[in-house]
Amino acid sequence: MIAIACAKILIVDDDSAIRHLIMRFLSQKNYHVQGAADGKSALAVFEQFSPDLVILDVNLPDTLGYDLCEKMQALTNVYILILTSRTDFDDKRKGFLRGADDYITKPFDLEELDLRIRAILKRRRVVSSCEEKPLRFMNILIDPMRREVMMGSSGIALTSLEFDLLHCLAQEPGRVWSRAELIQKVWDYNYLGDHRVVDVHIGQIRKKIESDVEHPSIIQTIRGVGYKFIDAPLT
Repeated sequence: MIAIACAKILIVDDDSAIRHLIMRFLSQKNYHVQGAADGKSALAVFEQFSPDLVILDVNLPDTLGYDLCEKMQALTNVYILILTSRTDFDDKRKGFLRGADDYITKPFDLEELDLRIRAILKRRRVVSSCEEKPLRFMNILIDPMRREVMMGSSGIALTSLEFDLLHCLAQEPGRVWSRAELIQKVWDYNYLGDHRVVDVHIGQIRKKIESDVEHPSIIQTIRGVGYKFIDAPLT
């Protein structure tokens, strides 16, 4: 694992003033940075630069950031931080559904941006010997070292954030987690946004692992509180 301060970050924004401001700021924080003004050039830089994280504006001249997010994550398991002036939760929900790891709205504080970047990159931390053991259940296998989820002989494709959230729940089957606790544990910092983001990601995980999304048997909703993982571990 490389140090957070050595991480490579691609900034994609058609506003040159904002793009260069972020690039200068992150360079001073010792990140390796590259920039792009549109989707086409962003993909070209992405393939050459192979960033650890992309800061991605939603409104680009030739595409939507949501679409670019999907394309980039289809190529690598890159982290995506959406940057936009849109503040409506439905727009945020759309970004998270397309694979974004976090979302920050303009105008923004540069130090908060750095805080969010560090929180995202911390997910690459080395896990402890206890945490690295595969979790085996009746219906599912979760391997934190390989970051793989299997149901029977079939692999389940999860985003980085979806994997972290599922692994967190599965480490303590039967424990009820509040949304705030999951935000603190998985997002790993004082998340300032809407806690409904947890519901969005739980919904996406359920679509991939539950046989009946309307009546989930693995991740159960505890009304008014949060969620718990209820599959029985194998002994």
